[in-house]
Amino acid sequence: MAPSATYPIISTTHSGADLEAISDAVDEINVLKFKAAQQVTEILNDNNNNSSVPSSPTSESSSTSHEEEEEEEEEDLGDFDAPSHFDSTKDHSRFRQYTTAESRVLNFYTEQHTKQTVSHNLAARAHFNSPDRKRPEMTIWQAIECLNSLIDESDPDTELSQIQHLLQSAEAIRRDGKPRWMQLVGLIHDLGKLMLFFELASGQWDVVGDSFPVGCKFSEKCILHESFSANPDSGHAVYSTEHGIYAPGCGIENLMMSWGHDEYLYQVVKDQSTIPREGLAMIRFHSFYPWHREEAYGWAMKEGDEELRRAVRAFNPYDLYSKSDEPVDVEAVKPYYMELIDEFFPNKVIKW
Repeated sequence: MAPSATYPIISTTHSGADLEAISDAVDEINVLKFKAAQQVTEILNDNNNNSSVPSSPTSESSSTSHEEEEEEEEEDLGDFDAPSHFDSTKDHSRFRQYTTAESRVLNFYTEQHTKQTVSHNLAARAHFNSPDRKRPEMTIWQAIECLNSLIDESDPDTELSQIQHLLQSAEAIRRDGKPRWMQLVGLIHDLGKLMLFFELASGQWDVVGDSFPVGCKFSEKCILHESFSANPDSGHAVYSTEHGIYAPGCGIENLMMSWGHDEYLYQVVKDQSTIPREGLAMIRFHSFYPWHREEAYGWAMKEGDEELRRAVRAFNPYDLYSKSDEPVDVEAVKPYYMELIDEFFPNKVIKW
């Protein structure tokens, strides 16, 4: 469905196709890195299982008590981080291989890592919050249709539409019995890509790709870390230091994340929805691989941040692997998701 003429967007279908090609290439590499990390974990678990070191009664009792406390704390949120079943039988080799994405991703990250500076991020946020900016207004479902028409119709590199990826993610979460708010996160998590068409992005480099904080030393655990050498902040007297403009223990939510579709969507929905803190973290940090996968930036974490990381890790497979699912009958599931949207978005029309 074509977007309404009242949507204040930029007509840039070529950019849409290029954006998704880059986004898919980045996902390919993250899929392979995720698979490699799983294999290492399995090896470590096998080694631990083969060692016959009995647990002491004290430690077992302590562990059980800790688990019971966690269950009580999570009761209101639902079992969002229970083991995922939707991809347990998938052949991950079906995903395209690293070699097809290597050059494209290298060029993309060279540009992103050079241009994502503190100065750029302050300017991007100032523009987003400017009282002079005319904010597009549409419902969540209209936004999904808008993203679908702007990107999918021009993209020769994918057989599935944007609405299919969003619904596949949401349906996989739904089949696994995860809470309704998490299903909604699956449905909307990529809507921030609309920023490219709302004059809120300078190019693909500040829309997609792995995210990271600015204003402090770029972690060596960031993908293609060496390409940060051309970033002006790498030589800054403050921004290049370990903690930069932050204090240890400031909290992961208080870092200024690189401007992109994750950060943009978070800024849009945090005050216009009732999505819980864990769901907002899934939206904001699902591309923050240096933190949720590689455990970098631990110095910034405060009490409660480990639960946020656990939430993001629980969401991540549904984003990476759901693209191989069967297409969803959009009209059949639409009533369910329209009800879900209304549940968490009290104001039906959202300011973007």
